[in-house]
Amino acid sequence: MSKLTSASKTMPKIIFGTSSLGNLFVELDSEVKRQLVQAAVEASPEIPLFDSAGKYGAGLALESLAAGLKALNVSPDAVRISNKLGWKRVPLTSDEPTFEPGAWINLKHDAIQDISYQGILDCYQQGNDLLGDYEAKIVSIHDPDEYLAGAKDEIDLTKRKQDILDAYKALMELRDAGKVESVGVGAKDVSVIDFISDHIQLDWAMFACSITPYTHNASTLALLKKLGKQGVSVINSAVFNAGFLIGSDNFDYKTITRDSHEAEFVWRDQFNILCAEFNVKPAEVCVQFSFLFDEIVSVALNSSSPKRVKGNVSLVEAKIPYAFWQAMKDAGLISIELS
Repeated sequence: MSKLTSASKTMPKIIFGTSSLGNLFVELDSEVKRQLVQAAVEASPEIPLFDSAGKYGAGLALESLAAGLKALNVSPDAVRISNKLGWKRVPLTSDEPTFEPGAWINLKHDAIQDISYQGILDCYQQGNDLLGDYEAKIVSIHDPDEYLAGAKDEIDLTKRKQDILDAYKALMELRDAGKVESVGVGAKDVSVIDFISDHIQLDWAMFACSITPYTHNASTLALLKKLGKQGVSVINSAVFNAGFLIGSDNFDYKTITRDSHEAEFVWRDQFNILCAEFNVKPAEVCVQFSFLFDEIVSVALNSSSPKRVKGNVSLVEAKIPYAFWQAMKDAGLISIELS
């Protein structure tokens, strides 16, 4: 069993994502957003933890979360909020936002990336301003892998790496001052988590699209072990490979077809056959796969439907028989050591 920091131990098994509150792919009306917040509050077995970001709808998700909590008369000490920092709201001067065109619907603001010492402090303050009566006590740098991927050359890459470390210096100062309870990182390309963990004592790390029944590279599993030895706990997100493992044609946020990606569809066909044979739901399997690893303490799940929130909570308590995992391994669908 991995040694975890005191802050990490307090992470609940389920964390409620809020990207849908920022109009990701579809614009939900204010009442549906309020119902999403209410469903999470009522279904949470302990103090609910919401994961948000200044990037989500250029701050709209933070505003919508705060509005929902206030409408429910939720006390600030009866909820916990994680804010991923690195993007800040700016005026919208074009027909649509300049960041992630097409992803965010009917926004009234734009957002720009600012990963630096002062930039992260500005993002932290703006985030709390948008939250109003509420405050983010769990903070991280949002998608530092994308920031590094934007480097023009090696000189620019070196500068960007230093920008990230400077940003973490700011977060560590907030933690040392008692303004936040824990500091983490979230990324799709987990190699940047590896880099950051060599320089920063993190409390937690959020993996995306990296630990699923379909995707679990040896290098990623080695990083899990490394983080465990450092006392860093892991939150797993995008556990369905962005919906593909439970029936969508979107794989890691890109639409695929059986003609272009036959291997993925064949794997899913075999997966579904085994799920039916053992009478388990694919969604349950995807969530419970996370908890086969001692280092993973939480799963972040997002929904645009209030009715699905309670079902998401049940996924983290589902029981999957050992024989199913063994059958998955025997079929070559997973490649991990079973204990």
